[in-house]
Amino acid sequence: MADVIITFKIMPEDVDVDLKRVEKEVEILLNKYSKVGRIEVEEVAFGLKCIKFMVIYDESKGDTEFLEDNIRNVEGVNSVEVTDVRRAIG
Repeated sequence: MADVIITFKIMPEDVDVDLKRVEKEVEILLNKYSKVGRIEVEEVAFGLKCIKFMVIYDESKGDTEFLEDNIRNVEGVNSVEVTDVRRAIG
């Protein structure tokens, strides 16, 4: 099986959430099951920011439902969405 590159968009509960703490906890979690490639913090609106994680994931492990559920359980996370999935080439 091939590796896939998955982008997760994580929204905090509100603007007062410590994004650095959420980023660190989610990075530790994702590194248990995949390899974190890039992390970006992006402005959404009115001071609200989201965190985007691009990870390399083994396609043979199946869908990402398990990862999404675990990310949602991190304190301060309101929602998680997979915004992109593509096969890694090379």
